[in-house]
Amino acid sequence: MKRSTKILSIVIIFFLIIATVIIGRTMIGNHFKKKFGKRPPPGIIVTQVIEKKFEDVVESYGTAVPVQTKSYNIEKYEIINPIKYNQKFQKGEIIAELKTRAIIAPFDGVIGKRDFSDDLEVSKTSVLLNFEDASTIFTDVNIPEMFAPFIKKGSPVEIKFSGYENKIYQGIVDSVASRINTENRSLAARIKMDNSNLDILPGALLELSIKYNIRNSLGIPDTSIMMEGEKAYVYKVSPENITNKTQVEIGIRQDGKIEVLSGLDKGDTIVAEGLRKVFPRAKINPMKEGSENSETNWKKKKDKK
Repeated sequence: MKRSTKILSIVIIFFLIIATVIIGRTMIGNHFKKKFGKRPPPGIIVTQVIEKKFEDVVESYGTAVPVQTKSYNIEKYEIINPIKYNQKFQKGEIIAELKTRAIIAPFDGVIGKRDFSDDLEVSKTSVLLNFEDASTIFTDVNIPEMFAPFIKKGSPVEIKFSGYENKIYQGIVDSVASRINTENRSLAARIKMDNSNLDILPGALLELSIKYNIRNSLGIPDTSIMMEGEKAYVYKVSPENITNKTQVEIGIRQDGKIEVLSGLDKGDTIVAEGLRKVFPRAKINPMKEGSENSETNWKKKKDKK
């Protein structure tokens, strides 16, 4: 009898220990669930797929040439008054007074002086004056044969000049040759640009970007693309804020945007930044760029409670 009572006591104690462990684990689990269960999904910056203008570009260089130039060979002894170099003259004004005649401006322009050396002297008794109209600039370039079918008269051109590194000038293709040069396998083209403010000096080296195949395509931030080998992916976000890894076909990169050829539609929401924080089928807290961190917002809500 005593032995049976002892065994029963041991069994009861054993079950009490088990019950205590189960209750303890449940209480600890509820504690952590209560403490961490309300933590929101991570705040991730998202954006919408937009339509954007993309264009292909042919890069080249050329030398600035004024639209009109007139040269004068003048005997030094004939000059009455000093020549006013780099001064603007209107058509019909006197640009040089000589003993026997006056030189009249044939068009609006500036008397140019290439340097201040004796090279300007044609001889010891004469000088060479260049009267130039640089209000319009031309430059000739050679376009590689492979791009010849795309370059047309009127094609837009972006022009940069080292004297104004942060400024971009606009020009157009003014004319295109009718045949390929067989010696260098290129197509000659002439670029024209307005230079009425005379920013660009004749003889300047110009950096040219000739645009072609201008089209409207879907564009997304270049920070939203994941490359795996030759395949490109983005995280597309559903209306329920669930991420879906989506393969896309991409085109060119331009101004921080990547052209999307297929795989997305205009207006789709995708992850724009923070790809390392995201994984497929994850729930996120979508944020626009510049918004407050989601965890900060959660803490504020918790404090209000």
